[in-house]
Amino acid sequence: MSTRNLEHLIAPRSVVAIGASTRAGSVGAAVTRNLLAGGFKGSLHFVNAKGGEIEGRPLLRSLSDLAEPADLAVIMTPAATAPGLIQELGQRGTRVAVVISAGPGEGIHAADTNARWRRHLLETAKPFLLRIVGPNCIGYAAPKIGLNASFGPSKLRSGRLAAIAQSGAVLAGLVDWGIAQGIGFSHLFSMGDMADVDFGDVLDMLARDYETRAVLMYVEGITQARKFMSAARGVARLKPVIVLKAGRHAAAAQAAASHTGSMAGSAAVYEAAFARAGLVSVTGLGELFDAAETLGHGLVPRTERLAILTNGGGAGIIATDLLIDEGGELAPLQPGTLDELDKRLPRIWSHGNPVDIVGDADGARYATALDILAADRGVGAVLAMNVPTALASSEEVARAVAGSAGRRMLPVIGCWVGGPDAEAGRRALHESRIPAFDTPLRAVRGFMHIIDYRRGQRALQRTPPSVPEARSDTALVHSIVKGALADNRHLLTEPESKRVLAAYGIPVVPTETVRDAAGAVAAAALIGLPVAVKILSRDITHKSDVGGVALDLASEQAVLDAVREMTAKTRAKAPHARIDGFVVQPMIKRPDAVELILGAAEDPVFGPILMVGHGGVAAEVIDDKALALPPLDLVLAEGALSRTRVDRLLRGYRDRPPAARNAVCEAMIRLSQLIADVDEIAELDINPLLVDAVGVIALDARIVVRRPVGQERAARFAIRPYPVELETDIEHRGERLHIRPIRPEDEVLINAFTKRLTAEDIRLRFFGPLRELSHEMAARLSQIDYDREMAFLLLDGSDLLGVGRLAADPDFEQAEFALIVASDRQRRGYGALLLRHVLDYARSRGIKRVVGYVLRENHRMLELTERLGFKRQSGRAGNSDICVVKTLDEM
Repeated sequence: MSTRNLEHLIAPRSVVAIGASTRAGSVGAAVTRNLLAGGFKGSLHFVNAKGGEIEGRPLLRSLSDLAEPADLAVIMTPAATAPGLIQELGQRGTRVAVVISAGPGEGIHAADTNARWRRHLLETAKPFLLRIVGPNCIGYAAPKIGLNASFGPSKLRSGRLAAIAQSGAVLAGLVDWGIAQGIGFSHLFSMGDMADVDFGDVLDMLARDYETRAVLMYVEGITQARKFMSAARGVARLKPVIVLKAGRHAAAAQAAASHTGSMAGSAAVYEAAFARAGLVSVTGLGELFDAAETLGHGLVPRTERLAILTNGGGAGIIATDLLIDEGGELAPLQPGTLDELDKRLPRIWSHGNPVDIVGDADGARYATALDILAADRGVGAVLAMNVPTALASSEEVARAVAGSAGRRMLPVIGCWVGGPDAEAGRRALHESRIPAFDTPLRAVRGFMHIIDYRRGQRALQRTPPSVPEARSDTALVHSIVKGALADNRHLLTEPESKRVLAAYGIPVVPTETVRDAAGAVAAAALIGLPVAVKILSRDITHKSDVGGVALDLASEQAVLDAVREMTAKTRAKAPHARIDGFVVQPMIKRPDAVELILGAAEDPVFGPILMVGHGGVAAEVIDDKALALPPLDLVLAEGALSRTRVDRLLRGYRDRPPAARNAVCEAMIRLSQLIADVDEIAELDINPLLVDAVGVIALDARIVVRRPVGQERAARFAIRPYPVELETDIEHRGERLHIRPIRPEDEVLINAFTKRLTAEDIRLRFFGPLRELSHEMAARLSQIDYDREMAFLLLDGSDLLGVGRLAADPDFEQAEFALIVASDRQRRGYGALLLRHVLDYARSRGIKRVVGYVLRENHRMLELTERLGFKRQSGRAGNSDICVVKTLDEM
């Protein structure tokens, strides 16, 4: 349901607390106290069946005593009463309820009992479109409007940082820590059991909240992965999101037929999902607090390079090591900066970065050095460090740093190392809204969280080059899979698996299948010695585990002996396995090749996942892998490969030439396409995949299949793949044109198209002048979320004629369109063609209304929309535009 009615949560005019109490130590009393103390300017009402009053306010005995419905309800009564209260609230017109109450379950059946209770809550709320936050949460708070509907800390401070947590204890701890550091919050969401409102809903809201500059998240589990990924990608484009995933070391994965399958459900999958969305992951509460320290103070570095200012050389060296360990970079100081520092600092200063201004440095010296560093445009931020000495007051130094001119020119992070003396300095920095840490590690990490966010966004905006299209024989793959399932087999044979890979353009080693030793000898003679021989059995997953692989057989006798020996070993180690025959392959002699593993599996939360890593029989022992969420392009595939240790070998070393990394990435992309096209594939391993300077070749593969899952092909994916089914050819006034969705690699095409537009057409489309598209803007236009957005390109061969766009709100109730036709190809009906196509697509997605904003002087667009049934409404306040609206049941 997403954000519908949640405006009544974040900006209610009235609140009713059900279960309000004066009983000391009760949840009802704590929430009531916080509501009264928060300074909320709207109406507050309190309900308790016993009646009475609280601080001079009447306690209503029931909801029927309310003169008018409250926007927001807070339920703190026993679980059994909650469904009835939801029913009554919905009937009265309340649209959001925060259910603090926990479920009624007890004992060994508690989970089932609570699940049924949550379903009952949802079924009761659904007819009224009443949204439920929780249950089993500590509440919600919006400090800016004085609303604290929680039993968390009471003295909240308003700020620009939002916090979302599944654990009420973590949220309360974060808030209490923030109070001590002088950090304020825009919103505090305790998610609880997430029966209705989930992370995706909250992130969608925060993307549109200008009061929130950054988001902190504590996550135990995700529901509705596609909605989460769309919302997370959307908000992360606009502001940093730092996430802590708990439960990283869950129980071992269930036994899986493939190496990759054992990764499903793991924390590594969450990490891959967060990275794909542009979120920054941290590993503990300490890191989350460090992120809050920098983000909560609005730290925005000018560049990614750090200058370190310290009164202790050792402290500066430690901070430098930590910065480099975390992937950061020291700022090289400009010659003019060094000259100025030479003039103003003692002769024995360090003459470089870190800038050690000597142990007797007082506040004036710190301020002088800081001002000089701030004037250096190559410095992104300054880490000001202080170690207490008897020669200068740490507190006085802190106040000098806070009052310096340099502090107003660029971000400053404080690191006052030590106990009571240093604490006074940290307190002074906090009072001046400067983040302050007690150790170099925490300070460096606080800085690097923001840098990692920037780098992540930049990486996601890289334009992928086009991949040569490989012919894929999907029909052949479906026939192979169908045959295996008809035979009640869920594991394809090795030859079948290789035929599947070859059908998608992944190079495989030639393979001959034989029934017995004599056949193996004949096949070896045909292929040419030396050969490899492997057991073929539908019942054996890992052949090497039963001695079913023999390599480098250089004679016919060696082949005979190997077949007999592996038959004996297999019968001894797997007596119930059926031996269907043997596989004979040429020995691939590529001495410089590196063994990789590529794989695919289905994660229970995020759907299909891909894996690349160090392959061979020791793949699990070496444990060098990276996961990625499909669909992939060359940028995303290369990013996953670069996160592995084995990638260092692929880049070449000593006399070894670099391997064909691009060929690995192309194989990953084709594997991504394979699992998108054939949803019967449950797990897949290519191990080993040999790669050297020549290219890649798959030596072995195993594929696990299952019966069709009975859902739309793309519905399994957390990120909707490129919708190839939306590509279409169309006849238009004697021309044969092509319409397809935009692709990430279309940035070059979009840039060339924009340069062909007249200045007037650009103004009418973008509501202002535009010299050229920046890379960031072009990437945003070409790298879209196919689930919530669509951009159709109208093409005449390779010539782009126009673009029609649609962006749906998270509820899919309404979508906004935009349209542009090439300046030199107008008045040919292309605009009407594109807009009709966009409207048809909107109908297919269940969107009810399509709106557009058109400048008043854009007469042709206004005439077009009127012809297609749009109605004119007033435009946005302060803008010279007109809103055109079409309800899609109007054909």
